[in-house]
Amino acid sequence: MTLSRWFTLLTICLFSVYLSIGLSTAISASSTSEYNWNIPVWMPKPIVPVDNPMNSQKVELGRHLFYEQRLSITGKFSCASCHLQKLAFTDGKTVAVGATEEKHPRNSMSLANIAYNPVLTWANPLMTKLENQALVPLFGEHPVEMGMVGREKEILAMLRDDSKYPQMFTDAFRNDQDPINLSNLTKALAAFERTLISVNSPYDKYRFGSDTNAISPAAKRGEKLFNSEDLECFHCHGGINFTDSVMHEKLAFQEIAFHNTGLYNIDGKGSYPADNTGVYEITSKPTDMGRFKAPTLRNIAFTAPYMHDGSIATLEEVIDHYQAGGRTIKTGKFAGIGSTNPFKSEFISGFQLSESEKQDLLAFLQSLTDEDFVENPAFSNPYEDKLTE
Repeated sequence: MTLSRWFTLLTICLFSVYLSIGLSTAISASSTSEYNWNIPVWMPKPIVPVDNPMNSQKVELGRHLFYEQRLSITGKFSCASCHLQKLAFTDGKTVAVGATEEKHPRNSMSLANIAYNPVLTWANPLMTKLENQALVPLFGEHPVEMGMVGREKEILAMLRDDSKYPQMFTDAFRNDQDPINLSNLTKALAAFERTLISVNSPYDKYRFGSDTNAISPAAKRGEKLFNSEDLECFHCHGGINFTDSVMHEKLAFQEIAFHNTGLYNIDGKGSYPADNTGVYEITSKPTDMGRFKAPTLRNIAFTAPYMHDGSIATLEEVIDHYQAGGRTIKTGKFAGIGSTNPFKSEFISGFQLSESEKQDLLAFLQSLTDEDFVENPAFSNPYEDKLTE
């Protein structure tokens, strides 16, 4: 990690601590909020920090802030610029591009069911709270996302001078004498993001709703392949959120995992591209080289391209990668045989798959598509809603 990037991360972490002063000293979390999550009985409720309880006014404020372009240095960029609802809150790009058009090293992750994520980024095990994570896109410099570092006073002035925000902050934070502050801004964003719950795919109706016809026979065969010891997919993409990093009210402890999938092996000794070394960037441990979080597979048909750097274009190619037990890149600066990466996960060992079985597996993955999620008006751009009224 470069010194400048480390300094930026340190500054954001210190800033997040500063914002917490005088609020609540409680560090435990609770899922006993009276907020109506509007989720089926089989889905456990998310865990909510005790210093940021849910209420509908806070969620609606967070929705407005999520789509607020004035929170960027150009006035034309928002959180939603990298997280489009129609793409399950991804952006369809290989890597994210910030407000200043700077390309990022990573692909934009889906926000579907982010409330159930105990870690929030591709490869930072220290980023565990949505309220703190929001500071990174707002004020981070390496790379620039929103580009608002040093403009904190401008943000607060904009919010106070706006025709709607003063009342919205007052309604959301009823006990605060001066509710418009950066801490409450990030709390509102986090509250909205926790409501982005996807639980109504055809597979959900089949597996949890007892609708035996909700998915095709091919998808049912694909489910068996997915959960087989031959393919091993379920080890990293299991459970209610199809990932092995998860937390919710019914778990006694958080489950957190990062994996090297053999995507690269540049020098034959396990190296990954310098700007994408995974957890190694945080820990400097050789065995953490190339380890990234397994993202949720919910709505995977919407979230191409794939992998942490968007370097695989289609689901078919993703299956090919795992079938080979790691990717081989024959030429160029990233050339290497990923299947021989010494730090590769034990679950990435390769497998045999016929073409018909591959199509069955794809049918299963496509059955995880939740059309209601990407069309839910509660998650949509409120400014566009007003234009159509």
